[in-house]
Amino acid sequence: MAASHRESSSSQRSRLLSSTAAWSPWRFLLSSSVHSDAAHQTETLAFDEIQLSPEKPSTATAFVLHGLLGSGRNWRTFSRTLASQLRDRSPSDEWKMVLVDLRNHGNSARIKRLSPPHNMSSAAKDLADLVKTRGWTWPDVVVGHSMGGKVALDFAESCSRGDYGESAAPPKQVQWVVDHMVSLGFSKSLSEWIGSNLKKDNEHVTWGFDLQAATDMFTSYRERSYWGLLENPPKGLEISIVQAEQSDRWHADDVQRLKALSRRGSNPDAGKVSLHVLPNSGHWVHVDNPKGLLEIMVPNFLSTVQN
Repeated sequence: MAASHRESSSSQRSRLLSSTAAWSPWRFLLSSSVHSDAAHQTETLAFDEIQLSPEKPSTATAFVLHGLLGSGRNWRTFSRTLASQLRDRSPSDEWKMVLVDLRNHGNSARIKRLSPPHNMSSAAKDLADLVKTRGWTWPDVVVGHSMGGKVALDFAESCSRGDYGESAAPPKQVQWVVDHMVSLGFSKSLSEWIGSNLKKDNEHVTWGFDLQAATDMFTSYRERSYWGLLENPPKGLEISIVQAEQSDRWHADDVQRLKALSRRGSNPDAGKVSLHVLPNSGHWVHVDNPKGLLEIMVPNFLSTVQN
């Protein structure tokens, strides 16, 4: 069952909308110290927890999902800062950040029971299984970077349909941080990303993920469309999309379609979609412009506990 360990309490405790038509970012790559972090691995998924005051019960939960070939630790520093700013803005709320290693990625790559098909829907169901196995309340917010954003959308849609049972509560908000990564060589950030996925085994260096399974997930990521959900979000769900300003591969029709969705008037019987452009950022939005990303995310997070 759960194999867990608790590290020191100071700081040791992580395109795309449419199917397979023309090239577009949517098709290939669609977000103060913490007193306590915790790393866990269960038979469901591996994850880290970040909570400023772990001795207190959490009042709200956010899942943070990495992108293709990443892991939860890619978002650890940003998530700590996010938790700190949320505390500063709303001291009465105790947020818990759960940084998940998706199937075939990070420490979850070692979990053999995560059987095929390796696609967005299976990865989303893994999240539901994690909630049930741990006995958690369902997350208020799900943040997804790149491929993780599609997993987040699938999770929200499946919750709303009742696919995970009557006890499943859809998130109030999905925040999708997305860009297309273009690289003709190995930039510093790309080299660091690749290096974070290498693991030393005696005298050999190997990939820290299941390459074939990750390829299957990438194929699903390319082909799975969520325009239906974006055009008709269920009541109570807000989908916030953050576009990296320096991306040069956004299809103009997709951008206009999203802008039109974000301009629609409020409907009390439906959810809503918002589009934000993050200045001075490429694929690694949380590294390129963390301050700007926090300025977008913090008010959105707070709105889920204030409404």
